Amino acid sequence: MIHRSYVVTGGSQGVGRAIAERLATQGHVVVLDIAQTSAGDHSSVEFVIGDARIPRIAERAALRAEAAGPLVGWVNNAAIFRDATLASAAADEVLDLITANLALAVIGCHTAVNHFLAHERPGAIVNVSSHQAQRPVRGALPYATAKAAVEALTKAVAIDHGPAGIRTNAVALGSIGTARYGAYREHHPDVEAQMAALHPLGRVGTSDEVADTVTYLLSDNASFINGVVLPVDGGRAAQGADPEAD
Repeated sequence: MIHRSYVVTGGSQGVGRAIAERLATQGHVVVLDIAQTSAGDHSSVEFVIGDARIPRIAERAALRAEAAGPLVGWVNNAAIFRDATLASAAADEVLDLITANLALAVIGCHTAVNHFLAHERPGAIVNVSSHQAQRPVRGALPYATAKAAVEALTKAVAIDHGPAGIRTNAVALGSIGTARYGAYREHHPDVEAQMAALHPLGRVGTSDEVADTVTYLLSDNASFINGVVLPVDGGRAAQGADPEAD
């Protein structure tokens, strides 16, 4: 018998898929994405196909989840990966990319908060951020800027709605071994050694490791954790350049 439900945006592949599949062991999961994949094979996972930036579609996902069981957790994982610099793109293009990524989190938080309030129910939100919010890589200005805003959004929502029992946290990911990373590695054979050097644990993370952390933050075991941006990066954010390195 299902006692609770969750919504995961961008849950058709990669990190989002791992999160959805992990949460499906604890309740019903609605994946909100622009496409459906085999993640839907899990009996406790269903899809709402559409753009998570559109409020009525996000609300549809919330209602579908609620129909299966009380909605208690929302994960804003969907993202748009497209590089641009101030020299290579028009100003409005850069701004549109920033807004597109930030909107995914804002609409998700807005939908979740108002759903929890309408049902007079505590709930939890996890926003998926990146190490780039603090240390951008070249060319990723729109993504890094949006993720920095998502981290500020996380703390503001936590402060505004914590009194209603709504917890909001974020995970700031290092490099994770998704299919997208694997495709990049095929064309850049040196990347493995580079990633090992960047992450003190000597490797990239796995989608399952991210899913473990997100599931914990949504759980009752994390009931006093609110407004936190938690690095899930093998120590990448803690490591600075060594001034004595050759």
